[in-house]
Amino acid sequence: MSEFKRISPEEINDNPFKLIGKDWGLVTGGTKDGFNTMTISWGGIGVMWNKPVAFTFIRPQRYTYEFLEKDDIFTISFYDESYRKALSLCGSKSGRDIDKPAETGLTPAFTEEGAPYFEQARLVLVCKKLYAQDLGDEFVTERGAVKGFYGTDDWHRMYVSEIIGVLQK
Repeated sequence: MSEFKRISPEEINDNPFKLIGKDWGLVTGGTKDGFNTMTISWGGIGVMWNKPVAFTFIRPQRYTYEFLEKDDIFTISFYDESYRKALSLCGSKSGRDIDKPAETGLTPAFTEEGAPYFEQARLVLVCKKLYAQDLGDEFVTERGAVKGFYGTDDWHRMYVSEIIGVLQK
């Protein structure tokens, strides 16, 4: 973690729309005893309950979901464009079937809170779950607007998490 410095969430200079929607990120849950990561391109960061928060959405059938359900602390990390291929693999293959760090060359590291992330990241949000809610028909006001995302009603779970630390290169 020596390359990283801790900054406050208010010191993040990245555009969150580009960071999450265009650059993508990895959400990684678990501990040194076992973890998994997956690519995300949905979510957000902001303020809720006077706390800096991240909003993360994960379907229950994803392997990473099990780790987020089990532990309260996880990370969301972001990379430069040279890691696009690794992020693509982490979004298309399951950690149940492959060893994602071995396949991508990403090097696991752990925050002082014990949450996993990867040394190649340029920005890491250390998150602590505050609230989780399964999405469903009652969540959307216009079902047709999201039908393409939920053809089989395999709704995401939304996690609202406090950003308790930020690591930046």
